[in-house]
Amino acid sequence: MQQFYISMISLGWLVFYHPFHLSLTEIAWNENTQHLEVSQKIFWDDLEIALGNFHEESIDFLNPANKEKLEDQINQYIRSKNKYWIEGREITMRYLGHEVEEDAAWFYFESEAVSKPSSIHVLNEILIDDFPDQKNIVQFFFDPQSPKSLILEKGQPEGKLTK
Repeated sequence: MQQFYISMISLGWLVFYHPFHLSLTEIAWNENTQHLEVSQKIFWDDLEIALGNFHEESIDFLNPANKEKLEDQINQYIRSKNKYWIEGREITMRYLGHEVEEDAAWFYFESEAVSKPSSIHVLNEILIDDFPDQKNIVQFFFDPQSPKSLILEKGQPEGKLTK
């Protein structure tokens, strides 16, 4: 729980000052739809660099010449850098879109129908190739009041969360 509070304070402070590289991924299982719902917060200026490197072209995240192309590029990049497994089976994710919130953007994904997980294995390599100090906080809400958390980074881009 202490790790969660430290993460939230860090993320709130970073809105005003952005000296290092951090992302936040929140995962929850929706009982009504039987889907995993993933929300990922990434600083858009860092993502703009990563997208440009990944797609080998200049990217203007806030003012794209072709919004549909940008959405496709975001989808390709994030889905290639994030993977999820439940009981050893990789879960297919569908990109739903994004919204910009000041210096960062939220990206939304939804899984195929899955059984309620008691654990999840996560790979999160967002921005790791572009920023060696990148830290990716992953939270899974097994219980809506107290998520389980991981901090993933270069050299340790994956981990497992258990209820």
